Amino acid sequence: MDRLTVRDIDVKNKRVLVRVDFNVPLGTDGRITDDGRIRAAIPTIDYLVENGAKVIIMSHMGRPDGKVVPSLSLRVTADRLSELMRHPVQFVNECVGQKVEEVVSGLNDGDILVLENLRFHAEEEENAPVFAEKLARLGEVFVDDAFGTAHRAHASIVGVTKFLPAVAGLLLEKELVSLGHILEKPARPFCVLFGGAKIADKVKLLENVMDKVDTILVGGGMAATFLKADNYEVGKSIVDEKIDLAAKLMAKAKKYNIKFVLPKDVVVTGDLTPDARGICVPVDKIPPLGRVVDIGLLTINLFTKELERAKTVFWNGPMGIYEMPQFAEGTKTMADVISRLHATTIIGGGSTAEIVDELKLADKMSFVSTGGGSSMLFLSGEKLPGVEALLKKNEKAAV
Repeated sequence: MDRLTVRDIDVKNKRVLVRVDFNVPLGTDGRITDDGRIRAAIPTIDYLVENGAKVIIMSHMGRPDGKVVPSLSLRVTADRLSELMRHPVQFVNECVGQKVEEVVSGLNDGDILVLENLRFHAEEEENAPVFAEKLARLGEVFVDDAFGTAHRAHASIVGVTKFLPAVAGLLLEKELVSLGHILEKPARPFCVLFGGAKIADKVKLLENVMDKVDTILVGGGMAATFLKADNYEVGKSIVDEKIDLAAKLMAKAKKYNIKFVLPKDVVVTGDLTPDARGICVPVDKIPPLGRVVDIGLLTINLFTKELERAKTVFWNGPMGIYEMPQFAEGTKTMADVISRLHATTIIGGGSTAEIVDELKLADKMSFVSTGGGSSMLFLSGEKLPGVEALLKKNEKAAV
C-alpha cells in the first residue's frame, strides 16, 4: 500500500480526528443488532490510546438527510464502544461548534470522545468546505479508518484532508492490502462467486479481474439474467435490463478461457409471501409463472466442487432471497463450504459480510470486508476518493 498509516506518524499528546464507520443496524428497540463495524475499528482506536493520543471519533448513521433524528444518534455506539474496550468513552451531542470544541479542549491523553451523527448536517454529504474546516478544527491529525465510506467524497472523508495531514487507520490498511492481493498476485486457481440481484455493479469488477480469474460462479437473482442471456426461459424472475452485458461477459470469459458456471437447477416459487414454498427444477424446466429464489441441490454440489479446487475465493452476494428462511439454504451452504476451504477466502462486504457474521463464520474466513460499495469499486479498478485524499509514503515529511 502506497499510503501513510497511523503507524507512520507521532500521535503522542495530539488530538487525532478519526473517521470510522459506525453505521450499525439497530433493532426496533433502538439497540445495536450487529456491532461488527464497531469491533472492526477497535485496533486503530486501541493503538491511538496506547500511544497517548486524544481520540475524537466521527461517523454517520443511517440517512437523516441533514436533520436531527434522535433514533439515529451515535450515543448508542459510544456506549457499546465503551463496553467492548472496557474504557470510558465520552459522547457529545453535536459534531461541530463551540460546545464540541470546549469538550475537545478538556480531553487528556488516552481519552476517547464520540461526536454526534455527521449526517445531521446536510453539509457533510455536500462536502461543504466550511463544515469540513469546522471538523478539522477539532484535531491536529486526521485518520481515516472507514473503508465502508471511502467511495464517498464527503466533508469528513475528503474535505478535512484539505486542512489536516491525513493517514490511513489499521482497518483501512487491512482492507486495501487484503483486496489488493486479489488484484496483484492471487494464488490460483482463483474463483469468484457472485450472487445478489443486479449485474451492473459487477461488470467493471469482472472486466478488471478477467486476466486473473479461473472460474466464475453465478447464483442469486442475477443468475436469471445470465440464464436468459443464455437462451433459457426464466418465468417471472426479474431480469436485469443489462441483459446484453450478461451475454458480453460470458463471451469475454470464453475468450479468456475462464470457466463461467451458471446454475444447473434452481428453486422457484409462484409468489413471495412469508409462507411461500418452493420447488427445485432444472434450469430448462422453469415454469412460466415461476420466480428463481435460490440455487438447487445439483448447483450447490457443482459450486462446491469448483470452490474446493480454488486457492483464492472472492464471494459477494447471496444465492437466493436470504431474508426468507425457506430460500436461504443455498447461501448458508456456500458460506459453510467457503469457511472450510484451505484457501484465501475474501468476503466482499455489504449483505454478504452480514450473512457470514450472522452465521458466526466470519472468523473462519481469511478476510471479511467492511465495505460493500467500496470493495466492489476498488476491485473494479476505480479510485476511491477517501483513499486518494490520504498522504502517500513519499509525503512523510508533511506530517
